[in-house]
Amino acid sequence: MKGKLYGIGIGPGDPDLITIKAVNTLKVVDTIVSPESSKNKGSVAYEIAKKYLRSDIKIIYLTFPMSYEEEELKLIWEKNANIIESEVNDGKVVAFITLGDPTIYSTYSYMLEHLKKKNIEIETIPGIPSFCGISSRLNMSLSSGDETIAIIPVTNEYSDFIFNSIKDFDNIVLMKPSANTTLILEILESLDLTEKFILAQKIGTKEEKISNKLNDIKKNIPYLSSIIIKKKGFN
Repeated sequence: MKGKLYGIGIGPGDPDLITIKAVNTLKVVDTIVSPESSKNKGSVAYEIAKKYLRSDIKIIYLTFPMSYEEEELKLIWEKNANIIESEVNDGKVVAFITLGDPTIYSTYSYMLEHLKKKNIEIETIPGIPSFCGISSRLNMSLSSGDETIAIIPVTNEYSDFIFNSIKDFDNIVLMKPSANTTLILEILESLDLTEKFILAQKIGTKEEKISNKLNDIKKNIPYLSSIIIKKKGFN
């Protein structure tokens, strides 16, 4: 008898910001698949979800290195997809947990390309994305009325696109800003936006830090960070 795979978004960091459906599913699954960026590094997603897991649950840590080499990544994704497929075909109910929402720049969303080719049942359960966690934490609107909004991943390759997007939109969410803080600082200064941004680090955790100081961007900010820019300012 075949099992089933759930892709579960567990929210931005606070264990209480997990949907009821996600909690109910986590309580009954047989196996948890938890991504990590390097072997034995551990998983923030697991630390958030563990209070909802049975004590006898099986945990599989799958390594997904931070690499932009497409061919290397495809091989890793396929290898990890085969591991998940094997668990499901053994009749296990499996949950692949991921921070935020599983359909927004998550490892799970990249894995779906490979998992959909397998003859397994898949259900994706949404979660609260980091930028919604930040705006709620600050009691502010991400966008209202006829304002536009852009959600942009920061990379080293698309500096012109990032600049133009920040220039053209009213509200901007920069995901993974630690990838290129120098570029972000240059853009904020050139567009006179140095007083119209918020840097949020590890939102919803004990290490949470929210700042509007340029010097904090200049520091070695963690991977789990986002920057929100509001050209009309923060109310």
